[in-house]
Amino acid sequence: MEDIRVSKTKLLFALLSANRTLRHNETVVSAQETFELGFFSPGNSTNHYVGIWYNKISVRTVVWIANRNTPLTNTSGELTLTHQGVLVLRDATTSNVVWSSANLSTRSVRNPIARLLDTGNFIIHEEGEETDQEDPIWQSFDFLTDTLLPGMKLGWDLVTGIDRHLTSWKSDDDPASSKFSISINTRGYPEVLIKDKQEIKFRSGPWNGLRFSGNPTVIPNPFYNYTFVVNQREIYYQYNLINTSLLTRIVIQPITGHIERLLWIESKQKWELYLDPESDHCDEYALCGPFGSCNIYNSPVCTCLKGFEPISPDEWRVADSTRGCRRTVRLECGGGDGFIKYTNLKLPETRGSWYNQMMTLVDCEKMCKSNCSCTAYTYTNRSGTGSGCLLWFGNLTDIRMFVENGDTLYVRVSASELDSIENSRGSNARKRVRVIITIAFVALVILVSICLFYLYNRKKQQEQGTPQNEFGRDSGTRSGDEDLELHLFRLSTLLKATNNFSVNNKLGEGGFGPVYKGVLKDGQEIAVKRLAKTSTQGLHEFKNEVISISKLQHRNLVKLLGCCIKGDEKMLVYEYMPNKGLDSFIFDENKRKLLGWCARYNIINGIARGLLYLHQDSRLRIIHRDLKVSNILLDTNMNPKISDFGTARAFGGNQIEANTNRVVGTYGYMAPEYAGNGIFSIKSDVYSFGVLVLEIVCGEKNRGFIHKEHCNNLIGHAWLLHTEGRSLQLVDKCLGESFNASQVLRSIHVGLLCAQRYPEDRPTMTSVIMMLGGEGPLSSPKEPGFYVGKSMHDTTQSSSSYGASSNNELSITMLHGR
Repeated sequence: MEDIRVSKTKLLFALLSANRTLRHNETVVSAQETFELGFFSPGNSTNHYVGIWYNKISVRTVVWIANRNTPLTNTSGELTLTHQGVLVLRDATTSNVVWSSANLSTRSVRNPIARLLDTGNFIIHEEGEETDQEDPIWQSFDFLTDTLLPGMKLGWDLVTGIDRHLTSWKSDDDPASSKFSISINTRGYPEVLIKDKQEIKFRSGPWNGLRFSGNPTVIPNPFYNYTFVVNQREIYYQYNLINTSLLTRIVIQPITGHIERLLWIESKQKWELYLDPESDHCDEYALCGPFGSCNIYNSPVCTCLKGFEPISPDEWRVADSTRGCRRTVRLECGGGDGFIKYTNLKLPETRGSWYNQMMTLVDCEKMCKSNCSCTAYTYTNRSGTGSGCLLWFGNLTDIRMFVENGDTLYVRVSASELDSIENSRGSNARKRVRVIITIAFVALVILVSICLFYLYNRKKQQEQGTPQNEFGRDSGTRSGDEDLELHLFRLSTLLKATNNFSVNNKLGEGGFGPVYKGVLKDGQEIAVKRLAKTSTQGLHEFKNEVISISKLQHRNLVKLLGCCIKGDEKMLVYEYMPNKGLDSFIFDENKRKLLGWCARYNIINGIARGLLYLHQDSRLRIIHRDLKVSNILLDTNMNPKISDFGTARAFGGNQIEANTNRVVGTYGYMAPEYAGNGIFSIKSDVYSFGVLVLEIVCGEKNRGFIHKEHCNNLIGHAWLLHTEGRSLQLVDKCLGESFNASQVLRSIHVGLLCAQRYPEDRPTMTSVIMMLGGEGPLSSPKEPGFYVGKSMHDTTQSSSSYGASSNNELSITMLHGR
């Protein structure tokens, strides 16, 4: 859509007056030359259209088209404004009318003028009424194509009956109306729908006075503000720029139907995506069916509301929940029914709803209770005092749960079901009290035991003259010193081993602090990570790393030999890796040639085995959370060892995932659900592994890689090559043709399976190892996450190969996305 050819010899008109004609080599420009209107041909098409595009930017970008469904096949088109105030596009060779504007105004027209405004709106108004742009005779903003600009209204003019909606292009070469559309549904309480033909793909949820119900993480931003208007004259969504010097647009894509909010970045001379409203599996319309709710943090994601049960339990057992749920007890319809309160929801589909914006919540409940067909209610205005009433009749469809900032819904159930739920809550509360008392008693016994052990151990250390373990003194998270089976090094020992931490012994430095090479008295080589006072990681990560890997033993994990804690000095002692980190080879123009395909394939398999041990075979399930090339160390024989467990988290029992408000990791390796919502699991490590595999094959960093043709990052480039059957073009050029094509293709395929957008689609590491070593067919990967390049230049220095996160650490305390 952005590759257009414009026939133009001069800027002829600032406006069109009656009976003036615009021809193929002439254009109309806005007052400040922001927008331009004229004839153009998109992409490789030979057809011709009248359209509006940005005038001053280097990438020609069309935002509106007059004759999108009736193209001209030659250059003889003429656009004329008649005395009646109607724009007419003719083919001059046949005199046939190709397109004309609709004059919906009932007022008489004397001297019409057509003017292109700097908002991108092409309007017809009376001469002498240049300043009256609120009520034009006709305007292009009433007839949207695939783009929503600031100031445009998406929605309905209830007086004229105009439905302002977006429709995608068929392709980059054909702007004709295609199957994807964005519109506002007016049956019941209005909400925005994205459709594939007549099938709903996504809905925004109703407006709650602050934001759409399905988008609770929208927060104020420096680019634009937005509003949603519902009254007797019109219903529309609109956004306006805060900084009018910025260029931004919302576009519906032709192939996927995705909605993209794009911002023009002048320094990069390109459009960049900065908001995508469809974020995860639960945004799929009606995924859990009637009276079902979707929670992306659960597995499976669908559950029935309280008081409801699956219509088809057999289908639910195989993860098909689309038929939804039914009531376990029928409604009594009368004074006996009650309501269960749900919070943090995306409210149900509103096509079967009724609303009154002036009614109080109390009156809203009374009205719902008095109507046997009413199934739920809520208030419609969160920005005010909770006023406004929204009632649902019939099924409640397309509900999802959020962690926070969602809306409240009151769902109707029978009195007997309500009693059962309340009794269950009471029983659960009593159970919780008993469990809490038991846990408190056990904790007291353990605490006393730890204190006695600590005093005994301290006395023993003092008697033997060994260094004191200060770990317990400043840790509130440990389960006791007996859980550590590490050698405690004296500070004097490490000072001597590293020549007083000489600069000549320094191996590197990262977020943790400097790393030094040392040699112990018996000749053993070690690597010492010294916690810096200015460390971006700190004591928490230091303790976490000790606790996480103190008992981990695997040939593909770096071995922690011990630690030293003396006053302000806190150090970790590792086995020394003579070949340092994988990043020092794979991303170095000269040293990468030393890594042939066999070595790379061995490294991929070794990392996979180490990750499998962490996820499945270790004492606790360990989620690394910062798996990247610089955290893979290489021993003398170039065998890989996973390092840096400062951000790792341990799972116990049957726990499979968790979420956090402090996202730490490295751009380019973090899974979408972790970077966007703080959700991490073994599948977020699998995503990082997928990125790692592609980097090892290609010899390029995912972050900072921008393909010159399609501007994708490494994941996107690999995905496009795979879909086109050209995966071997991804192979590092320094390998020439000395590689096993079957292993390379299989590695790329597995990497893309691991990097899929949704965690439930990614394989486990058990499956990964089987796929890498097998020869059978593999399933086709779905679209990867974060595959569109953002031109984020990698400004970080090479971190220590001993696992410091360096400047790559990302810390997010307020999660937002979409």
